Amino acid sequence: MNVLIADDEVSMIKILCAYFKKEGFNVFTAKNGEEALDVFYENKIDLAILDWMMPLIDGIEVCKEIKENSNTKVLMLTAKSQSEDEIEALNIGADEYVKKPFDPRVLIIRAKKLVNYKDTINIRDLKIDFESNKVFKGNDELLLTKKELELMHCLVNNKGIVLSRERLLDLVWGLDYDGDFRTVDTHIRRLRTKVGEDIIKTYRGLGYSLEDFDD
Repeated sequence: MNVLIADDEVSMIKILCAYFKKEGFNVFTAKNGEEALDVFYENKIDLAILDWMMPLIDGIEVCKEIKENSNTKVLMLTAKSQSEDEIEALNIGADEYVKKPFDPRVLIIRAKKLVNYKDTINIRDLKIDFESNKVFKGNDELLLTKKELELMHCLVNNKGIVLSRERLLDLVWGLDYDGDFRTVDTHIRRLRTKVGEDIIKTYRGLGYSLEDFDD
C-alpha cells in the first residue's frame, strides 16, 4: 500500500514516515504541492496525506487534481480551525480531514479505514502479518531476514504491479544506495526458496511482481 505524505514541516514528515513504515506502508514524501503532484503522477498512490498550507501549490489544489485524475483517497491536514475550511476540503473531494495537532496513532487508524487496509494478508499457503512483521507458510513461521521482510512487504503493497529492479532498490534499499541490481536478484532468489518459487513472478526485462492473491 503506497502512501504519499506531503507537508512543508520536515519534522512532521519524519514522524509520520516512521509511523506509516512501521505499519508496513510504502511511504513517498513531498515538501510542497509541486513535488506532491510529481510523486502522484510517477507512482501508484493509494492514499495522499496533504497539508493544506503547502508552498507553490496548496493542498486544496493538489487534492482537486488528484481527485480529478484518480480514485486515490485523500486525507487533508490543517492547522485551520474554522468549520468552513473543513466543509471546503470535503466539498472539493477530500475523503477525510484532520486538524493539527493530532495523535499520529489516530491518523494511522483513520488512514487504514480509508484504504481498507488489512493487517494480515493471505497468499495461497502464506500468511503475512504486517502488525507483527511475521510471515507464515502453513503453520510454520518463516525465518526471513530484515531485507527479505522489507522486500516482501514492498511486493505485497504493490500487488499485481511489475516493479523494476531499480524501483525495488529505491523502495527497499533507499535512494542513496550505490550497489548494483544483482542485489535485488540475489534477495529475490533467496526469498523464493522460502515463500515458494511461483509466488514471485519474473517479467524478463521489466522486473518482478507478486501474484495470486486471495482477496
